[in-house]
Amino acid sequence: MRILLNSSVVSIGLLLLIGCGTTQLRTGTEQLLLSDAVDRTVDQLDFAVLSGRRVFLDTTYINPVKGTMFVNADYIISALRHKLTVSGCLLQDTMAAADYVLEGRIGALGTDSLEVTYGLPASNALSTAANVVTGVPALPSIPEISVGKRNTALSTSKIVMFAYHRESGTPVWQSGTAIAKSDAKDTWVMGAGPFQRGTIYEVASFAGLDIKSPKFLKSASRKNERKQLTVADAHQFVHPAVLEQKLADAKTVAEQAVQPASHEEEKKPE
Repeated sequence: MRILLNSSVVSIGLLLLIGCGTTQLRTGTEQLLLSDAVDRTVDQLDFAVLSGRRVFLDTTYINPVKGTMFVNADYIISALRHKLTVSGCLLQDTMAAADYVLEGRIGALGTDSLEVTYGLPASNALSTAANVVTGVPALPSIPEISVGKRNTALSTSKIVMFAYHRESGTPVWQSGTAIAKSDAKDTWVMGAGPFQRGTIYEVASFAGLDIKSPKFLKSASRKNERKQLTVADAHQFVHPAVLEQKLADAKTVAEQAVQPASHEEEKKPE
């Protein structure tokens, strides 16, 4: 019996010494989760029907919320303006200058967290009970004894939009419900970790170090796969010098087009 007890103690001690690691979910990760969720939600909105039209973005019902987080109503408004611009919409500063009004609202913007422990979680129940009974010495808290643990942070964003003709008030388009989620998962196995993965990470990592997949595991067809441009992608649409030259040429052509024909020129007095 004593041998069995000693073996159990040694086994538990070895398990605790296999690995250790701690991490904390900080504000930076929360902001990455929120901004990633917003970008994914905005990317679901298809403004193609308004391409080439003069549009005013009405943000009356996207009210700013005071707080320390950078991801708020201002970030969402900027993301919407970004999406409208790359979709070919002609944004106007005033409602009177626009032909169509685009109105939106935020249905959700927040972060949830979930923690799962595979084993015995830390507890101070015995220590608390001992303090209630007089004359009983204080008992130490029971440390966490687990073979694995997982922490998950999840952000959710929901945006709904619709457009109508400014003068007549006729509805022309509605987005439907656009919902997107972003997550970050931290996992410990036998105390070693965290193994980090999620939508905000380009590749999985271990204790902050990237874990790259071997080249032979990457699909050759995936390399040639073209994905749709999103607001999160870096992309240059046109060089400013090229755009300025095109605008100058267009202006010159327009000026030449309005010049009177030779037979319309006024006769000079004799």
